Amino acid sequence: MSKRITRITGRGMVTLRGDLSDPTLTAAVTAATGCAVPSLRQIVWNGDQAVAWMSPDELLLIVTDAPTTVTQLSQALTGIHHLAADVSDARATFRITGPWRDILAGGAPVDLHPDAFQPGEIRRTRLGQVAAAFWATNPDTAELVCFASVAEFVGIWLETAATEGAEPNLYAG
Repeated sequence: MSKRITRITGRGMVTLRGDLSDPTLTAAVTAATGCAVPSLRQIVWNGDQAVAWMSPDELLLIVTDAPTTVTQLSQALTGIHHLAADVSDARATFRITGPWRDILAGGAPVDLHPDAFQPGEIRRTRLGQVAAAFWATNPDTAELVCFASVAEFVGIWLETAATEGAEPNLYAG
């Protein structure tokens, strides 16, 4: 299968911090995205929108309209301790097609074996020396999000790792 690294642009992203067990917060997330609040290290999709577990008190919402989502969440969570911030411009996303497990295995200290990491799961980790999070959208495709300030480095790193012969071939069929 051919390998391809694609930068995804125009995707809205909102960081939401708060008590993830609060029924008001979970209802607000579902109303804004159509997704339930995911459990530990999970990502839930509803069409073009998703909610990813990032930490015990943090979610990443992938949305079509981040400013409207922030407003909607802030109104729904009035009086409840939370932070909703549009981080769309502060993040960069890449799609990795082909043998993504081997591409990422070269720089991320994560068990990427299919028994340990499946579509619907997310991992926050390091790629090379930078913070990143990634998830599998299907067996042949993964997506990665990083800070926009290191996007050029990450893009070059991914392209280099996808070069024929560079991957460790741990998961090649």
